[in-house]
Amino acid sequence: MRILPVFFAAFALVAQTPPAVISPTQKIVLFDGKSLDNFYTWLIDNKFQDPKHVFTVRDGVIRVSGEEWGGLTTKNTYRDYHLVVEWRWAGPNLGARAGRARDSGILVHGIGEDQGTWLESIESQIIEGGPGDFILIAGKGHPTMTANVHELAGQPYWDEKGTPKTMDRGRFNWFGRDPKWTDTLGYRGPNDVEKPLGEWNRQEVICDGDTITNIVNGVVVNKGYRVTPTAGKIQLQSEGAEIWFRRVELLPLDKRQAH
Repeated sequence: MRILPVFFAAFALVAQTPPAVISPTQKIVLFDGKSLDNFYTWLIDNKFQDPKHVFTVRDGVIRVSGEEWGGLTTKNTYRDYHLVVEWRWAGPNLGARAGRARDSGILVHGIGEDQGTWLESIESQIIEGGPGDFILIAGKGHPTMTANVHELAGQPYWDEKGTPKTMDRGRFNWFGRDPKWTDTLGYRGPNDVEKPLGEWNRQEVICDGDTITNIVNGVVVNKGYRVTPTAGKIQLQSEGAEIWFRRVELLPLDKRQAH
């Protein structure tokens, strides 16, 4: 009889122990073209259920309808990795974002409880005209980031030779974002590195200690440092636009690529 309390106390301790944070030593394929086994769904209205089939796998791609806001979230947590994601737009925006720029995102270092819309995290933005922006997404706390920037029309644009700026909310624009950008469907800026509508894009997020680098179609577009937190889950957003993902994988850090 005296063993039972000890057993249950030990079980409770194990249950409360957070999972180990994984730092890849070889390629980790998060999406194998067949299943979503490495993820769980979180949707603002239906929580861990997906009755509207917002996230499906068909013909070797993840199809995100955008009908309900939320995210496809990794079951594991990660740090120090080179994330490669290939994506393309597949339809217009829905609901409150109808007629506006197609919008989604890759969230890294997601921490905290599943509540609200997304985890407290740092977003590598995917939006027409703005892939590679950083957005700081609050939860119970606020992530932080410093980036070298120049200010234009009151907004910070990444500039490797610019002035350090630290924020715990808001957005760091990628260096070529059009200052005249408008939230309109199909928006294209003169310096955009995003491929034309319907073509596949390659977006890379290199997380190296407290530094994050965004690369879009081979171009380094944004970089932040003194980042907190430095580890967490990864989310692929559903945010009103239909978007497809065909490659989601983690590579070990190559120090030659990370700097």
